[in-house]
Amino acid sequence: MKFTDFNLHNDLQKGVDEAGYIECMPVQERVLDSAFGGQDLYVQSQTGTGKTAAFLCAIFQRMMSEEHLRKRKALIMTPTRELAVQIEEEAKKLGKHLPFRAGSFHGGVGYAAQEKLLRENTQILVGTPGRVLDLNSSGKMSLADIAFLVIDEADRMFDMGFYPDLRKLIKVVPPADRRQTMLFSATLNAWVKNLAWEYTKEPLEIEIKPEVVTVEEISQILYHVHSGEKMPALLGVLEREKPESSIIFCNTKKYAEIVAKRLRLNGYECEFIMGDLPQAKRQTIINDVKAGKTKLLVATDVAARGLDIDDLAMVINYDVPKEAENYVHRIGRTARAGKSGKAVTLASEQDVYELPAIERYIGRKLPSEVAAEHLFAEDKSAGVKIHTDNYDTRRDDASRGKPGGSKSRRSADKKRDNAPRKHGGKEKKRDNPPQRQRGAARNQLAEKDLSQMSMEERMAVYKKKYAGGSKTENRAERTEGKTPVMRNAKNTKSAREANKKNTKKHSAPAVKNTLENAAPSAPDKNPPPKKGLVSKLIGIFKKK
Repeated sequence: MKFTDFNLHNDLQKGVDEAGYIECMPVQERVLDSAFGGQDLYVQSQTGTGKTAAFLCAIFQRMMSEEHLRKRKALIMTPTRELAVQIEEEAKKLGKHLPFRAGSFHGGVGYAAQEKLLRENTQILVGTPGRVLDLNSSGKMSLADIAFLVIDEADRMFDMGFYPDLRKLIKVVPPADRRQTMLFSATLNAWVKNLAWEYTKEPLEIEIKPEVVTVEEISQILYHVHSGEKMPALLGVLEREKPESSIIFCNTKKYAEIVAKRLRLNGYECEFIMGDLPQAKRQTIINDVKAGKTKLLVATDVAARGLDIDDLAMVINYDVPKEAENYVHRIGRTARAGKSGKAVTLASEQDVYELPAIERYIGRKLPSEVAAEHLFAEDKSAGVKIHTDNYDTRRDDASRGKPGGSKSRRSADKKRDNAPRKHGGKEKKRDNPPQRQRGAARNQLAEKDLSQMSMEERMAVYKKKYAGGSKTENRAERTEGKTPVMRNAKNTKSAREANKKNTKKHSAPAVKNTLENAAPSAPDKNPPPKKGLVSKLIGIFKKK
């Protein structure tokens, strides 16, 4: 179906044509077919499927065709600053010939320019929850005349702790029967469903199957490597594939910076992006990537969420994501708007236990192999200590809604990335791994062809060959044989009493056996002082 089939307002159709939109993507067709009548929508759709143009066209068409909406406003909520800026740019592009001003409102920048936009009667408000709440509570942004409420990337909103902020915002906008609400999410989790049920009016549910974009159109390969060999493996991938453009994903902010700096030492021009970078720096990096000036970008999940980069050739997972959905979000960057792409994942002994959940989520087995010697390249940064910078995150919107905010996450990242790990009696840092003998670990795993194994067989091999096992197993080994402790949310008196009885029941025989089997000890050189007469009498009465 084409955009011209929807009889859009002439000035809106001009913007659509100039933006190069001709054929509708599935989510665009479904949204435009349903939204023009004011129907609330609950849409499941991956990033990169064209949903931004869908809800913007729906809003613009209604504002132009319905006189009572001409002076009303639209509030579009996003989880990150980058996505807010992207939606603002898309709104300006599609609404180029329309009489509506669009602006973005997010942290990381001063208030003056954003307050100026509000004084100029900006009607398309795109923002992050933290800054919008601040502007509203200070009286600078009125939300009483909102006719359209869009919550984009709703699942990521909850992951970042914005659920309480969303509830506060929804309470100050007009009620559900006086606004049109459109909620977009990549996954249908309980938090998103609860929001849809509570704050929409009989929403129409639209589901666009994610497999079309995230699996079928992407060539995926997973290499099993030792944790100390990830950088040589990454360099080998870049040397062989020579991607025109690539995003390399890491699980922590600290490691995104470390990997980027090691790549630079190996002669690769690259940038890194994370939540702690100043907003101006982040936006410059994003613009350079979109313009093709920067070919390699190292990023965390939060920083890269919603980045719309055309013709991205490859995604590399330097770390396997902890959540299965994030794997889908990551590799989906390289198959935008139905195009094909390639995704490479490096899985170490610390990563393999995340793989079963990912394979269940995408509904297929990941092609995998043990990285052979010829797949590695020389790491010129080996043995070089990488120093990371400190950034001010007080304005980071992602820190809102979670106790401790970004400070607690910085501490967690710092502990993880800088914690010394013991190996062979010596301490070492993960970001400065020594050169290891590559053959041993790989030969152990290569006894069978991994591609011919089921996930259960592969997990059995991992557990057998990888030292240490998973965190869950290690925890289970440490607690094996110990008395289970009853716990519940309220820590009731009965539970505490039962725990006390269990402790006495199980600990007493152990103490008795320990005393019976203990070897006779040498006489104490400093025996306790002898009791006086009064003390002896008190002791006799106590025994009686």
